[in-house]
Amino acid sequence: MGAKRVLVLVCGALVLGLPSSASPEHAAPVKPRILVFTKTAGFRHESIPAAVKAVRELGVVGGFAVDVTEDSAAFSDANLTRYDAVVFLLTTGDVLNENQEHAFERSIRRGRGFAGVHSAADTEYGWAWYGGLVGAYFQSHPQVQSARVGVVDRRHASTARLPRQWVRTDEWYNFARNPRADVHVLATVDEASYAPGPGAMGPDHPVAWAHRYQGGRAWYTAGGHREEAYSEPLFRRHLLGGIRWAAGLTPPKIVSVTSAVRNRRLIVGLSYKSCRPCVANLVVRLSRRAVRMRVPLDAVSGRATTPRLPAGRQHFTVTLRDPLTGASVAATRRILVR
Repeated sequence: MGAKRVLVLVCGALVLGLPSSASPEHAAPVKPRILVFTKTAGFRHESIPAAVKAVRELGVVGGFAVDVTEDSAAFSDANLTRYDAVVFLLTTGDVLNENQEHAFERSIRRGRGFAGVHSAADTEYGWAWYGGLVGAYFQSHPQVQSARVGVVDRRHASTARLPRQWVRTDEWYNFARNPRADVHVLATVDEASYAPGPGAMGPDHPVAWAHRYQGGRAWYTAGGHREEAYSEPLFRRHLLGGIRWAAGLTPPKIVSVTSAVRNRRLIVGLSYKSCRPCVANLVVRLSRRAVRMRVPLDAVSGRATTPRLPAGRQHFTVTLRDPLTGASVAATRRILVR
């Protein structure tokens, strides 16, 4: 009898459309997930444990889960669909077989991302598709030394909060070619500030870049050779921004803004993407003052209702901001309050 009663109650809930914890509308948003790949088939950096630890910590700050592996079998169609981006963290040599390479290619073409750190450029020389993805292959390097990096794009997520002239110590790669024709260069190293050795690239020596590649996103930094890099606040900021950009978590993009006025109250709806976590604010400009308020957000949208407004023609602005990089985007609309 007890079982029958439970069945009746469950059926009644379904008929009435009552919410349940299994309802898709009430399911928690899926947390972005990153796959960190550290396999080496050549030189192995002693900094790999520190690098992995840093990325795990950055995941907590940046709002993404982190899985770490050296197992090439992770590169399957079924597994890669779980990830927003893959980070080649200090990889070297030939690390994937042909089937695994094809699975990774398909993942990028489905809109996923790639982030390469330092010796990711010393990886998979025989795979031309990967060469295009990473942007340029490693050719040589001098001894570890201090150098001056010029940050040429201070709007990108990975360089937005870096100084224009960034002096740091690393192993400065010379590349087999200058990737500038195929990528968006974010930072260059000044060869006059250190001894580049044989293979010097001259006055245009990129060391960080990003680009869209066959439907996906690719970001690379030449930094990260030394263990100490992963405790540098500025390098960690650089790395966090690059991973988040590769994963499509920044910069913010407003998809649509809707508005309605009811009983002299403005109701604003916002749809957005590429910003997790994100903050949204609404400002209504009046003749002598402004109404300012936060727009509560879920994973893809937000909605806010103002207090009663004075009659007349007004305009409002919605601003969407990534609090981790400071990147923001705004949309302004006009309204008539009757």
